[in-house]
Amino acid sequence: MAEKDGVLPFAKVFQIGVMVRDMDAAMAYYESLGIGPFKERQGVGVTERTLYGKPADDMRLRVSTASLGPVEIELMQPVAGQSIPAEYLDRHGEGINHLAFRTEDCQAVVRAMQAKGFRVIMGGRIPGGGEFVYFDTDKTGGVVFEVVQPPPATPSAGGTG
Repeated sequence: MAEKDGVLPFAKVFQIGVMVRDMDAAMAYYESLGIGPFKERQGVGVTERTLYGKPADDMRLRVSTASLGPVEIELMQPVAGQSIPAEYLDRHGEGINHLAFRTEDCQAVVRAMQAKGFRVIMGGRIPGGGEFVYFDTDKTGGVVFEVVQPPPATPSAGGTG
């Protein structure tokens, strides 16, 4: 991957994250436009969720995904607790919140981004040895960057559910 050469993994997006207030209505809308079908992630089991560096065990999100060719669209509806998706909906309403990129070493990307002055605003562990982090890259352009390190056994695993 690119980050082995000291370059951050932001050259190829694999997912577009869209925040929605009503998952069922959003899925029906996108499917009426020919996007989908959507598959709701059940029992993703993300653990050790954090928000601004503090535990966020009460955070619950409803997540559905569909393929847009090589890119995935991820619909996220906050259900409980505080989260970046909930904050986004409060501030901006529905819309594109984040772009996700894969990496082989999430913590190396965290160190590189922190060295550039960015901070982790949300993160968590993915069952099987993966993790994800969201960075505060939204100050210019309004889009958060998410980095996902899939579990070793599932290199095509998605984002944050």
